[in-house]
Amino acid sequence: MKQVLIAGISGAIGHAIAERLLRQDSELVIVGLCRDPSSVRFAEEQADRVTLIPWDAAEAGNVDGVAEKLKESLPAESGLDTVIYAAGILHGPGMSPEKRLEDLDAGAFAHAFAVNATGFAMLVRTLAPWLRHRRFKRIVAVSAKVGSITDNGFGGWYAYRSSKAALNMLVRNLSIELPRKYRPLACVAVHPGTTLSPLSEPFTRSLAQLKVHEPGDTAENILRVTEQLTEENNGTFLSWDGSVIPW
Repeated sequence: MKQVLIAGISGAIGHAIAERLLRQDSELVIVGLCRDPSSVRFAEEQADRVTLIPWDAAEAGNVDGVAEKLKESLPAESGLDTVIYAAGILHGPGMSPEKRLEDLDAGAFAHAFAVNATGFAMLVRTLAPWLRHRRFKRIVAVSAKVGSITDNGFGGWYAYRSSKAALNMLVRNLSIELPRKYRPLACVAVHPGTTLSPLSEPFTRSLAQLKVHEPGDTAENILRVTEQLTEENNGTFLSWDGSVIPW
């Protein structure tokens, strides 16, 4: 991996992935997408290898600006080796995981789908010109095990579960279409494991019973899975340890 795009680089997982990649390879360059690039910081010796572009996953239809900005730093002919979609939302102002049917809110559903699913699809469409090269390409969507329909035995978390399930379906769809034009590649969904982050912070009491990862450990796990991908993995839903999760 030499040219990597990370959507959601300001988040705990996205930022940790970027830091680890920059430490691993002194020649690697990163394009990072996030709402507020001014909030993202890297070590001085790394910062010149990171290009930050403003982008809001909640406004999924507004991606033309990303392509224009990307062209300025990375011509389409140079290509991207890896795309990591680490944008995601579980809770926020006026939005929290639902426990009952009565808790459902249409606005929260729309926002969850925009960030967790639609943004991914529209971004991949936008990045298509950067996928035409003949090197092996990795497209990794950071999903969640709770998006597995087979694994759902508890219910609840309606917007988050269903939007992550939608993300998984998008990965599956893209894994069928993209190889027709952009081989060789692997398009996969990856469950990062429960990670200490602003996303999980409100659920500290529940996390006591789970295996919880620091962001740096999660980044290492995701990158290990990413680096081991082959064309045979295309269209799969993988856990942080490389095992397969049922859709």
